[in-house]
Amino acid sequence: SWLILVRCTLAFLKQTHSASEFNDRSPLKHFVLAKKKICEVFEQLLSYVEEGSKFVNDTCRNESLEQIAKRTQLTEIEAYTNKLEVIKEVLARRHMKVAFFGRTSNGKSTVINAMLRDRVLPSGIGHTTNCFLSVEGTDDDKAFLKTDGSEEEKSIKTVNQLAHALHMDESLDAGCLVKVFWPKTKCALLRDDLVLMDSPGTDVTTELDSWIDKFCLDADVFVLVANSESTLMNTEKHFFHKVNERLSKPNIFILNNRWDASASEPEYMEDVRKQHTDRCVHFLVEELKVVEHEQASNRIFFVSAKEVLNSRMQRAQGMPETGGALADGFQERLKEFQNFERTFEECISQSAVKTKFEQHTIRAKQIIENVPLYMFNSRRDSLMDHLEFVRNQLNFLIQDIKKKIKIVTKEVENQVSNAMAEEICRLSVLIDEFCSDFHPSPHVLKRYKSELLSHVEKGMGKNLAFRCSDAVNASVQASQKDMIECLQPLLPPAVQSQIHMLIPNKQFNLSYDLNCAVLCADFQENIEFQFSLGWTALVSRFLGPANAKRALALVDQNLKALPPQAPGTPGQPQGVMTQEEFMVSMATNFASITSRTSMGVVIIGGVVWRTIGWRVIALSVSLYGLLYLYEKLTWTTKAKERALKKQFVDYATEKLHMIISFTSSNCSHQVQQEMATNFARLCQQVDVTQLELERDISRLTTKIQQLEAVQSCSKALRYKATDLETQLESFTSQYLQPQL
Repeated sequence: SWLILVRCTLAFLKQTHSASEFNDRSPLKHFVLAKKKICEVFEQLLSYVEEGSKFVNDTCRNESLEQIAKRTQLTEIEAYTNKLEVIKEVLARRHMKVAFFGRTSNGKSTVINAMLRDRVLPSGIGHTTNCFLSVEGTDDDKAFLKTDGSEEEKSIKTVNQLAHALHMDESLDAGCLVKVFWPKTKCALLRDDLVLMDSPGTDVTTELDSWIDKFCLDADVFVLVANSESTLMNTEKHFFHKVNERLSKPNIFILNNRWDASASEPEYMEDVRKQHTDRCVHFLVEELKVVEHEQASNRIFFVSAKEVLNSRMQRAQGMPETGGALADGFQERLKEFQNFERTFEECISQSAVKTKFEQHTIRAKQIIENVPLYMFNSRRDSLMDHLEFVRNQLNFLIQDIKKKIKIVTKEVENQVSNAMAEEICRLSVLIDEFCSDFHPSPHVLKRYKSELLSHVEKGMGKNLAFRCSDAVNASVQASQKDMIECLQPLLPPAVQSQIHMLIPNKQFNLSYDLNCAVLCADFQENIEFQFSLGWTALVSRFLGPANAKRALALVDQNLKALPPQAPGTPGQPQGVMTQEEFMVSMATNFASITSRTSMGVVIIGGVVWRTIGWRVIALSVSLYGLLYLYEKLTWTTKAKERALKKQFVDYATEKLHMIISFTSSNCSHQVQQEMATNFARLCQQVDVTQLELERDISRLTTKIQQLEAVQSCSKALRYKATDLETQLESFTSQYLQPQL
């Protein structure tokens, strides 16, 4: 008896020491420390917000400081206080939760008992667990349980009557929850806010959706307890497919229980293990898609929960843990179970910290960022900074907008210039389209030319507008939009909402003032009949209009010959004569020779007569006369109109080419004037804003002393806010970010 007592005492001390070491090294401690840290931060944050609320309240009561804080801001801060109290209460109740599911009699309760190192939950052959059972730690040494809707503490011995299918209370159904409170001193797992939840078999009910909504939405880890003597069943898969639909990539472990049965067939052990592993990996990776293929094998374990439970209970009683009828390979299965516990603890700790604390941490940062905006800003400093910003930004924008206006006007000038050059090339088409009554009489001819000039003016203006207006208007509108976007932040909110009234979004049209009536006022038409083989026409054809005019003028001066150029004429080398002068000289000399004496004509005519005969001469003269008669008859009013239009095309083309540069510059000046006017309107509003800011600054300067007192108080709160931000960043880095 003494020997047994000593063994039990040593075993208890050893278990206590091991539990202490386990608790210090346990990954679950990570969650406990994180929970303690975040609760401390929220305690300080609540104190900080309460101080800020008092500060704003005192400031609001001071009428001279009414611009610093408002009643609406006080209401919002007080609302933060209520929210923080709720979050603090929720954090205090937070715990890690792992839910065990599987078919009936797969050993879910036995697995939990093995982790608790005692027979806490009902287990055995057949359908045992009839309702949900949660196991959580209690600081008391006494174990007890509670049922749904009741705070009565019942004896732990009644768990079999309440949860065992063979002894169940008829008032409980599969959807009920029985809470088991087990002393933390007896199980190291329960010391770290861990809750283990057992469940009925997934094959005994059809109310899977209600189970998930009621018990699984806050679970951090799911453990599927399968029977290694069979394989994964569709009922088990169906349940976890539903879980995967409700939760985003749940953490799932698969325990192939009763692996001790493989010891009886060692020759098939590896093949069966590979078969189960492949099927489980396919379920996790391909069907549920909750884990990568490389990590799936770390979620699958082969254990014998019953062996582990018996071994641990024997060890707790001071007896050898390998005592009793244990199958071969027990140590490997025990190590696998311990490996499952370690991996499971690391996973649930990281998952629980992230899911239960991350959103609250983000919310705390938002509160810290928002609360100072309500009360700690010195309005005078803010206005001075804003005024300086407006001035600097306006100077910068003026230079930038000037560059943009210059670029746009240059583009417009090029567009108009190119379009006008193209329209001048098409001038003959435009003039051909003109129709009006034509007659060579001076009165009708004058009216005809006036209408022709008006037609050209309107037609070219319309064509230029068609070619350029859309592009020019798009460029102007885009530039005005850029102006508004650049200057809008510098304007007060009231003006920003009315900015469309300052610069209405209207169509901008260029004015193409060609002034053809003045440009072509000196146009002189020549619609007199001219025989194509006449002397004047031939001279003009060979010498050109200018030289022909000179030659004919000389002929009119009594057909005198041109005097030869004196040697050494200034401006031209001696003995050098241009081609035009040479041709003119030949024509005038020829005219002089033929006019000096008719005797020469008679002699030449006689020679020709004898050479070719009179018939050929008569025929040539007849053809020449017929051609003259034909051209004379065809020189109708229409022909005269065509000749006038052709002469006008040549004349107008030359004149219009001279004003291309002037017209394009005029259009670009219109665009520049429009954009500069709109920019000046915006700048005027910015100037008004500057004046208002200066008046506000002058008015607030008288409150400097009061503001300094407020500022000293706000600085103290700022320091607290900075310290809280640092603590939250440290918490995020230590507990929420992945640890290497």
